[in-house]
Amino acid sequence: MKPILFRDSEHEAFYYRMLDECRNADGYHRALFYTLGISKDTRGHIHDIFDFSNGGIKPEGLSAPWQTGSSVRTCRLAFNLWNGWSQAGAERYSTPHELFDCGFAPYFVEAIRLRYPEYCKVQLPPVKFKAERSR
Repeated sequence: MKPILFRDSEHEAFYYRMLDECRNADGYHRALFYTLGISKDTRGHIHDIFDFSNGGIKPEGLSAPWQTGSSVRTCRLAFNLWNGWSQAGAERYSTPHELFDCGFAPYFVEAIRLRYPEYCKVQLPPVKFKAERSR
């Protein structure tokens, strides 16, 4: 079983904290929170881009003033992995060439592996929720 590649300890802590908060570790949640956890900006503004009360993405967060080129790339990929979302008329950061043209590319590939493990032929480690980890 290949371990998950995290950018840093903050990325890893965010990923598990969000899965704990949602109590869901399906491929959609794993890919979304893994991807959104890559960037300090998206981690810090998670409530601007994900609605925990209804369990959905908030595409309007893409136009928030805190967004940078890298954080927009991160959100676009995360949203697409979540439910196939794409922004009609998007001119920047919407193709693989534009999305992966940044230092987050290795982690973006890892997000795809988390979302589509059946096609990547890797076995994912089981997620232990906070209550299980403290035993």
